[in-house]
Amino acid sequence: MGTKVEELAREKQEKAWRVIRSCGILPAWESIGADVHLVGSLKTGLLMKHCDIDFHIYTKTLEVETSFRAASLIAANPEIASVEYVNRIHTEEQCIEWHAWYSAEDGETWQIDMIHIRKGSFYDGYFERFAERLSAVLTPETRSAILALKYETPDSETIPGIAYYQAVIRDGVRSFAEFTEWRKKHPLRGICDWMP
Repeated sequence: MGTKVEELAREKQEKAWRVIRSCGILPAWESIGADVHLVGSLKTGLLMKHCDIDFHIYTKTLEVETSFRAASLIAANPEIASVEYVNRIHTEEQCIEWHAWYSAEDGETWQIDMIHIRKGSFYDGYFERFAERLSAVLTPETRSAILALKYETPDSETIPGIAYYQAVIRDGVRSFAEFTEWRKKHPLRGICDWMP
């Protein structure tokens, strides 16, 4: 099953890059002088079935009007079905969350999470460092194990990527049955600060 799963992962990741190009995400945010960083499972090559793309976007100041200007360029794309805005400027995260849903030609709906963060705030660079550390410790065997677990996860379940990474890399989980038991003993709440 390993080769089949890895081929499916490659195909899904190629689709994700087509979605990114189609939406014009990079030029939209760069038009307001932002630094755009891909994070999450696409960045680490661990995107499997879940149609989800994550970006962290940094500017020196965090202004709602400026953030809307960039997001509106993305929302103007006819394939973008909806966009959600969440203002977290006055929280520990110091960010504005944008969630966009893209309707692909093949019928899949992609969720694009764009977190606009003030440079120098608490989470500045945190998830980029996580992706670098994860990529550095992945072996062909652990990568295959993570992709297999993601493949075996029912489509009705949404499990944060970090649960797979902790289970496989830190705790040696290899089967979906083991992963199910592992999750019962290790419930995730909020942002997890584990680093590989």
